Amino acid sequence: MTIIGITVGTISGFLYWKYIGCASGTCAITSKPLNSSVYGAIMGGLIFSMFQKENNKKQYDI
Repeated sequence: MTIIGITVGTISGFLYWKYIGCASGTCAITSKPLNSSVYGAIMGGLIFSMFQKENNKKQYDI
């Protein structure tokens, strides 16, 4: 699920830069497409990882 979040976040970050962006160029995150895409990937990965099921299998050593 995290890989999907990273992909969606990267695309979203790039689209945010392309259509909204920063007109003056002084914004740290949205001034360059790489920065915006990396930030989107990090946020997407974090958000989508919240929905990941935990593996609750317990193994007992005998």
